[in-house]
Amino acid sequence: MNISQKIQSAIREIKDFPTPGVDFKDITPIFEKPELCEDIVNAFISSLSEKPDAVLGIESRGFLFGFLLAYQLKVPFILARKSGKLPYKTVKAEYQLEYSSAAIEINENSILPGQKILIHDDLLATGGTANAATQLVLYLQAKVAAFTFIIELSFLKGKEKLLPYTSDIICLTQY
Repeated sequence: MNISQKIQSAIREIKDFPTPGVDFKDITPIFEKPELCEDIVNAFISSLSEKPDAVLGIESRGFLFGFLLAYQLKVPFILARKSGKLPYKTVKAEYQLEYSSAAIEINENSILPGQKILIHDDLLATGGTANAATQLVLYLQAKVAAFTFIIELSFLKGKEKLLPYTSDIICLTQY
């Protein structure tokens, strides 16, 4: 079984969550399978075209594998949190959700000019959150080295929004 099949066999689909018509892809059963977690981290690392200088994980599920990636790569891990959650000086990027807007922030000194940043989240849907994280990286005069996602909802075409920043977009399974 390849990595995509392993992931899909572990994911729990919840119909009509959080709203009617949405089939939520629940990744929490993956964490009950340590071998699969190791396979996921190894698949991401072996797919990278270059080693990043840091990994930026997007709240909250992006923290889980994002930190593991940073640890394995021996690079710093940067938290991208919802607005108002970080206690130090921050930079913020706002983005649109289906019916509202949201914002993420990082500490202003987490990224240095010229660094190559890997942006990680659990799921790529419309690309809005990953694009907001990208805006923070660019604002701090760094470069997006790669994006990593466990799941891509390819019918939402989020990858197209990220291609202007890098072609190194790794999605381990697609729906």
